Amino acid sequence: MSQLRTLSAAEVPSERLLLRKTRDADREGFIELLTDPEVQAYIGGPRPRSDVEQHFDAAMTANATSRPGNYVIADNTTNRLVGTLMLARRPADRPGHVTEDGEELELGYVLRRSAWGAGFAFEAATAALRAAADELPDQPVLVVTQSANKRSLKLAARLGFRPISTFEEFGAEQTLYTAPLSLFKV
Repeated sequence: MSQLRTLSAAEVPSERLLLRKTRDADREGFIELLTDPEVQAYIGGPRPRSDVEQHFDAAMTANATSRPGNYVIADNTTNRLVGTLMLARRPADRPGHVTEDGEELELGYVLRRSAWGAGFAFEAATAALRAAADELPDQPVLVVTQSANKRSLKLAARLGFRPISTFEEFGAEQTLYTAPLSLFKV
């Protein structure tokens, strides 16, 4: 069972960012993330604001980042939500795996449009992966992204992930990248 753990740290600091759990003050940032058409272009499209508000108020405040491996990416000066990051287990029943049993660690992130181009995704992902490499045994880590999402493909490569296959999911071609967790050991 220990091999199915994920990053358990409550907070992960980096030079400019802090990966932390959700706070009530993150509400507007979450709503912006989920309703922005450009941010949501490759991950299912924007949701209506009223639906997002209702969902957030009912469940997100308590649960959005309460599970191990789920974080708000916050500016460490202002504590303002920049985006979200998750390092969680990819369910075995979904396509895109490199082990027979599935359940590999999967890295995912989404940033507010105002934070694009500043290197925040790279910094947050590197911090999370280094913390995980210190805490967990070596194992494959996945990044799955729509093949049309050129920015995400470029970031996965910059982080050290290598593409190994493509597959169809959510009505679009996805690219599967992998890297060993030991790559991020400092």
